[in-house]
Amino acid sequence: MTVLIDPPTWPAHDTLWSHLVSDESYDELHAFASAAGLPGRAFDHDHYDVPMARYDELVSAGATPVTGRELVLRLIGSGLRVAQRDKRPT
Repeated sequence: MTVLIDPPTWPAHDTLWSHLVSDESYDELHAFASAAGLPGRAFDHDHYDVPMARYDELVSAGATPVTGRELVLRLIGSGLRVAQRDKRPT
């Protein structure tokens, strides 16, 4: 399992947010998120947005902590990255 999480550094809605991704497959990412009880609405094209309050829990559940830069590079390298221009409005 290769699910990655970056530090909670993205501010929104009175908290900081992390990104949860897989560098293997969306199936792996969705299975991990489902097992962790993340709501489907947290999925944003190629990642889940995760509030700071859930960070430690997800790391304990098996997500590998990486820097934001490493997360993006590994997501791009996996071919699973959805470019900003390809994201549809939600």
